[in-house]
Amino acid sequence: MALRLVQVNIKARDDAALGRFWAAALGWGLSSEGPGVTNVEPLGFAWPDPAAVCVDVVTVPDPDTVHYRVHLDLATTSATHQGELVARLRELGATPADVGQGQVPWTVLADPEGNVFCVLEPRPLYRDTGPIAAVVLGCADPVGLGRFWSEATDWTVHEESADLVRLRSASGVGPYLELLRAPDSRRVVSRLHLDLKPYAGDDQAVEVARLRTLGATHADVGQGEVSWRCLTDPEGNEFCVLAPG
Repeated sequence: MALRLVQVNIKARDDAALGRFWAAALGWGLSSEGPGVTNVEPLGFAWPDPAAVCVDVVTVPDPDTVHYRVHLDLATTSATHQGELVARLRELGATPADVGQGQVPWTVLADPEGNVFCVLEPRPLYRDTGPIAAVVLGCADPVGLGRFWSEATDWTVHEESADLVRLRSASGVGPYLELLRAPDSRRVVSRLHLDLKPYAGDDQAVEVARLRTLGATHADVGQGEVSWRCLTDPEGNEFCVLAPG
């Protein structure tokens, strides 16, 4: 049994406007499954597929204050591409962000609602990930949390150190999930969370029970009666288990 990491969910004040930003930023298309939800996916993409982690933008009342526990890293292929992408994102409404990064080769920006993300300098590691190089999760114990996520999903560990654990789909495609040591990460919440999906034919309740044996806990975020199940990982990061399919 395993779960697929299928999308990053972003809470928003205006899902349509923020969805348009991310679709333009990634070169992807837009769809909607209902009012208040904007789906951002590659054009011609048959969801779910390990070749891409999609973006789901959801309008919520009074979204939480922005924190940076979860963020996206965008890939580039050259210094010219990086400069052009940053310029285009600025035109779309992104703004420079200072999170204490100092002098680094990547560029830190915030989307129109203040969610921080990075435009990386070209790196061979990310040459085949697609526009999203990595989903980055700040944590206190990357190794311990890496064990949870590698057992929770069908993603495998590609690199492990005290400060960074890097996972990728067992299919060897799409972006990485990077668990990065960050001070005081347990004290904040995030407007971004991960959505997992069981394979067709698997039982959602069985998967949720399995996750709880791994250290996940039930989370009540005011979701009410819904088809997905809200949990937190061992460091308190919210995530959802969607219905199978």
